[in-house]
Amino acid sequence: MSRHERLSAILGIIVEEGGVRIDDIVSRLGVSAATARRDLDLLANQQLLTRTRGGASANPTSAQLPLRYRNSRMADEKTRIARAAAAMVSAGDTIGLNGGTTTTEVAREIALVEDAADPNHPVTVVTNAVNIASELTVRQGVRVVVTGGVARARSYELTGPLSELILPQITIGTLFLGVEGIDALGAYAQHEGEAAVGAAFVRCARRIVIVTDHTKLGTTAFALICRADRIDALLTDSGAPPEQLGPLRQAGIEVITV
Repeated sequence: MSRHERLSAILGIIVEEGGVRIDDIVSRLGVSAATARRDLDLLANQQLLTRTRGGASANPTSAQLPLRYRNSRMADEKTRIARAAAAMVSAGDTIGLNGGTTTTEVAREIALVEDAADPNHPVTVVTNAVNIASELTVRQGVRVVVTGGVARARSYELTGPLSELILPQITIGTLFLGVEGIDALGAYAQHEGEAAVGAAFVRCARRIVIVTDHTKLGTTAFALICRADRIDALLTDSGAPPEQLGPLRQAGIEVITV
């Protein structure tokens, strides 16, 4: 297990259980106590957790982990979702991607789709995520349009008034929208700036497809991105409980599980 994987695993435990002891890290991850202490000290220095005697506990920042530490959570599910999303894309399409771990996977899968990789008819990707733009810029058959704004360290998303200036001037065919919560009322983001940019994306898109794993279903977050009647489809993993999918279908959302 690499250091990055260890740090991701430790933060996952912290978020899900509220805390962890060094002995738990040693037994779960198969590392020495000295390594566990160094990892906890590193994460504490980055203010991602609070060190305690013999371990660590969550702090207010832990629930908003930087993107680089969230990539491994629900990784298999996000890969399946991303491949299904990429299968919806054809050469010459214009699509939108906001920031997040799932949409980042969607971007990677789109770059691998042979049918879409036509330099003469490139897929145009409009995004406010600088990490997605960086990865796709060097790909054949993809044209990247980046909104302006101020980058957020947690999600690599550009937010603020500058990021919303370009969107009213363009039309997006399909928006693949990553969210931090979705229920029968609508889709949500934790940060109001990210929600505002997401809402601007929604207004200029013909079709809205929510891409998220089942852990976000039936939950809300601080800021509303859009109402459910604006969402065309939800693309999620097969672990989604039927009782959470039912209300979404009743709200008129097409549900696709993979």
